[in-house]
Amino acid sequence: MAAGLNLRELKKQRTRDALLRAALELCTSQGYERTTVDEIAEACEVSQRTFFRYFANKEEAAFAVQDMVESRFVEALRERPAHESPLEALRGTVLGTWDDLSRRVEEVVPVELHMRTYRMIESTPALLAAHLRRSVELEEEVARIIAAREGVDVDADPRPRVAVAAFSGVMRLAGRLWGAGTDPSVEAIRAVTESCLDRLGPSLGERWRDDEA
Repeated sequence: MAAGLNLRELKKQRTRDALLRAALELCTSQGYERTTVDEIAEACEVSQRTFFRYFANKEEAAFAVQDMVESRFVEALRERPAHESPLEALRGTVLGTWDDLSRRVEEVVPVELHMRTYRMIESTPALLAAHLRRSVELEEEVARIIAAREGVDVDADPRPRVAVAAFSGVMRLAGRLWGAGTDPSVEAIRAVTESCLDRLGPSLGERWRDDEA
């Protein structure tokens, strides 16, 4: 019975992964707005009803992999060493989980497709609006984790939200810089992200010009 249940769950997971991959392939190749649920279902030779068993709508499919990545980020942040400062913990979480996240993404869709999806989200007004809304919700969750790590009240002490806002701004900048570049690889976005994060502290805490100038 258990084996039968496992096989059923495996089949359901494969169906979901196939629908997700078809949705992302179609949306990134012909445009999010132009892609229909019927086309996605047809590409997998299933019914529209089957699609809606796994995803509430196209938007949920578009953000499915990002949801997974963000969940892993939050989980890994909770596991960072207690002695790290907030920005050290945030930076360490991003760079320390990169390879693991790439493997997890690859189990669902090709990493290259995930990167194309990121660019699609950034260039599609409806998805970008949803992305920004989701980012605010994620930032609040992360700020509360940082506050708990530091032993402060997030509603009385603004520092956790300030730190997370600065960090999130740098991450969005890194994404835009990578998206505007010519190299769509994982290695490229990782290099851009690391370079931007390396400049966060100096940009905020140091003077930019020589007093003698």
